[in-house]
Amino acid sequence: MNELHLRSPAKINLFLRILKKREDGYHELASLFQAIDLCDTMHCTLSTQDCLECSDTRLPTDRSNLIWKAIDLYRAKTGLQFQVALKLEKLIPMEAGLGGGSSNAATALWAVNALQGSPISEEQLMEWAAEIGSDVPFFFSTGTAYCTGRGEIVQSLQPLWHKNVWVLKTVSGLPTSKVYGQLQLESSARAVDSQQPLKSFLAGPFAPFNDLEIAAFALLPELAMLKKDLLALGFKEVWLAGSGSSMLCVEPTETPPPTLPAKFEGFSQLCRAIYRPINGWY
Repeated sequence: MNELHLRSPAKINLFLRILKKREDGYHELASLFQAIDLCDTMHCTLSTQDCLECSDTRLPTDRSNLIWKAIDLYRAKTGLQFQVALKLEKLIPMEAGLGGGSSNAATALWAVNALQGSPISEEQLMEWAAEIGSDVPFFFSTGTAYCTGRGEIVQSLQPLWHKNVWVLKTVSGLPTSKVYGQLQLESSARAVDSQQPLKSFLAGPFAPFNDLEIAAFALLPELAMLKKDLLALGFKEVWLAGSGSSMLCVEPTETPPPTLPAKFEGFSQLCRAIYRPINGWY
């Protein structure tokens, strides 16, 4: 095998609970992640020199990109020497709370291992992925997972999500660091037992939530207005994706379903859950 063409999926948080701020500066969280069929496409082949091209010219392709961090980490861990050429067709919006960069890094890590004959187990790759970013290990799960710690502790679950969900990304983006910097834990930290949010969610009824909403809305008031508009149109479940600036809303079963706000400017796509096959990628 010397060439791969892989989907690199976005993720959504069906809920996101912030438990506390840790001594290392990260936040302790508990979140139910789900991969969705909003995907970038990564073409990866062994080459005579490293090269990364991207269809979105706004995305840096130098060593600051998490894709290179993943590949360089793999080389350092294994001692294998190789060069790789990558082409990334970018569809997942940036600064959207959808994990696009983390997904790209995970996909690259899985890809270079496959190109080398898969000498490293997926369990080991998931462990290494935590060194790249908090959300990166999730993508080595089944596609549905309960994530705790700073997000790197991943408990794969059987499929739980069977509804279509609209993803709406505003024109403006939100850097994750700014949203966490705005977070007031006194008003959002409600759980002590890291397993309690999952237990409550599974007990039903379905009630998505995101403890970062207040902080994100303070930084980008148009998100609060978008949520208000979506609820007024008849969408019953509307919540922030990750740290934003995307909003999520479940497609209702009513006929005809509500339509998206006529004045909305930005990215929108109706998505469904996808899952990772054993020993394969999405």
